[in-house]
Amino acid sequence: MERPELSIEVQHEPDEVILHLAGEIDVLTVANLSAIVNETLAEPPPRIVLDMAGVTFCDSQGLGTLVVLSRKAQHARSVLSLTNVGEFLMRVLDITGLRSALMISSVAN
Repeated sequence: MERPELSIEVQHEPDEVILHLAGEIDVLTVANLSAIVNETLAEPPPRIVLDMAGVTFCDSQGLGTLVVLSRKAQHARSVLSLTNVGEFLMRVLDITGLRSALMISSVAN
């Protein structure tokens, strides 16, 4: 069985850091995502954007990690925002009640 992967491309802008995610956010990939967000929060920008356009899967570990990272950003006086959230993930966030726990700036068409 192939190991699922999550590629993360970091883009620094004047007022935000954008993480372009592609692949699966799950028990095998959340450590890398957490490490990059935590590294970004060492000198927190006003906003961290997770561009979810390339995300193909997100399990319960991934969902929990998104909530934890959002709270860590708040404690660092930053905002973690999700953009280009796919229909499948929006449905999961609605079903689990986590949609209100995360800032979602745009939904993918």
